[in-house]
Order: sequence, then structure tokens, then C-alpha cells
Amino acid sequence: MNRDGRLGVGIIGAGRVGPVVGAALAGAGHALTGITSGSDDERVEAILPGVPVLDALEVVRRSELVIVAVPHAELPGLVSGLAELGAWQVGQLVLHTDAAHGIEVLRPAAERGAIPLAVHPAVAFTGTSIDLRQLAASYAAVTAPAAVLPIAQAIAVELGCEPVVVAEQDRAAYAEAIATASEFSRQIVHQATGILRGIGVENPGGYLSALVRSTVDHALAEASPTVILPPDE
Repeated sequence: MNRDGRLGVGIIGAGRVGPVVGAALAGAGHALTGITSGSDDERVEAILPGVPVLDALEVVRRSELVIVAVPHAELPGLVSGLAELGAWQVGQLVLHTDAAHGIEVLRPAAERGAIPLAVHPAVAFTGTSIDLRQLAASYAAVTAPAAVLPIAQAIAVELGCEPVVVAEQDRAAYAEAIATASEFSRQIVHQATGILRGIGVENPGGYLSALVRSTVDHALAEASPTVILPPDE
């Protein structure tokens, strides 16, 4: 890390998450060293203008902090494959954004001296700049070795999130909660809009928007702990 706290940040994964995370960290003052190519390079260029498109090895070589934002099934093989190629560097920060994995999946990088961090922002990413506003009002699950936990928490804060520590052994349960909330909400909305469309309601998504948002807000308020103040004496 430079004396002014700026890091050279590289991104492996050009889907919906990686470019947004990169844009958030650039907004926090870090320098982006490169990003790997994806299926929609024009969208990536729109959110990360001028950032070099590089292969994964070059991204790792140039970066002090490597963000690995790839699909769940690809993460273990990518980390171990780069380790076999001797890519990971001593003291380099390696951060993945997968909900289900903690830091164990980064063991091949850690065995070569890299510092493993797991930070999952609880946001439904679109892959556009809209997500930056969502990050500013969200939480992030953070898992890291105790000695470097403050680094992971600081990165979450720089993304705009409030960090919440999730233990390594609890990541699977955490991921289940995230998947349940995401998939169930999506399925219910699709079912309801389909019924309205079937009876001739135009723009069923718009029709249900206020109802769904207010219902979710009420449910979240009910789920949040309530502080009961003692009566005045």
C-alpha cells in the first residue's frame, strides 16, 4: 500500500459485480490497474472508462489489491490455477465477492503469501452505475483472518457499505439467506405480474411497484430488532 493509502486495484471478472466494485474503489481514491475482458466490454468501458483490458495474469502482476468477481463455480479453479502459474505475490491483497465462500477458497493464494479477504455486498447488481447508489445504502458480509479483518472492513466501507463480520463456518448459511431473499422475491413478483398481465392490466410491474416496496419495507422493519426504552421513573 502506498503511503497515502492508495492501492493499485485490478479486477478479474467483468460481469455485473467486478466493474461496479472497481468504480466504487476508484471513487474512494484508488487507482485501477486493469480488468479482464467479458461478454459486454462496452458496458464495462462505460462504467470504467480508460481502464486497460488485460488477461488475468497481467492484472495480478500489476495490482496490490486483486478483486476476484467471477461466478461461484469458477472461483476455486481460478484461484488455484493462478497459484500454479506463480501469479500471486507476497503481501498482495486478494478479495473475492462470492456470498457462499469465505477465505478457505483463497488458500492457494494465501499459501503463496497473499492476504485473503472475502467481502460480499448484499446488493442485486445490474452492472451499471445505478449500483453505486445501492452500495451506499447497503451492508457487506466480511470474512478475513483476524489480523487483517480491519483491512477487509475498511474496503467494505470504501465501497459505501456497512461491514458485518460473518464467520468462515457461517458463510454457507449466509449465502442461503441471501439466495432465499433474492430468489423468493423475484419469483413472487414474476408470479403476481403474470396474473395481472393475464387479466389485462398494463404495466403490471409499475402497478405493483409501490405495493411491493412498501410491503418489503414493513417486513424488514418487523424483522429488525426494536429497542424498548424503560419507563420514566
